[in-house]
Amino acid sequence: EVQLVESGGGLVQAGGSLRLSCAASGFIFDDYAIAWFRQAPGKEREGVLCITSDGRSQRGDSVEGRFTISSDNAKNTVYLQMDSLKPEDTAIYYCAADQGRCSVLVRAYRYWGQGTQVTVSS
Repeated sequence: EVQLVESGGGLVQAGGSLRLSCAASGFIFDDYAIAWFRQAPGKEREGVLCITSDGRSQRGDSVEGRFTISSDNAKNTVYLQMDSLKPEDTAIYYCAADQGRCSVLVRAYRYWGQGTQVTVSS
């Protein structure tokens, strides 16, 4: 059974940083792409960044260079480092996984975590 568990969310002031973690289990990590998405209240879920086990990554249109993605293949964990956070980054952040190439499209992923809340105060 594929499981994705996000952690690391919380409340942070504008300009601060957070690192989210996505711990994956139940599949061969090397065969999958893993991505971060976010969904703000009243808005559609949007892709943030994705990564494959060989280090290839793709960035969503709405995300600037303030966010970076990395993976620790030995721990089956993908990280989202978020710096210089802004109030508009407030959202629930989800990780998702599926076989295949990196994508920041929601429809590319079958497996999703439960999400972690990130709130950035002004």
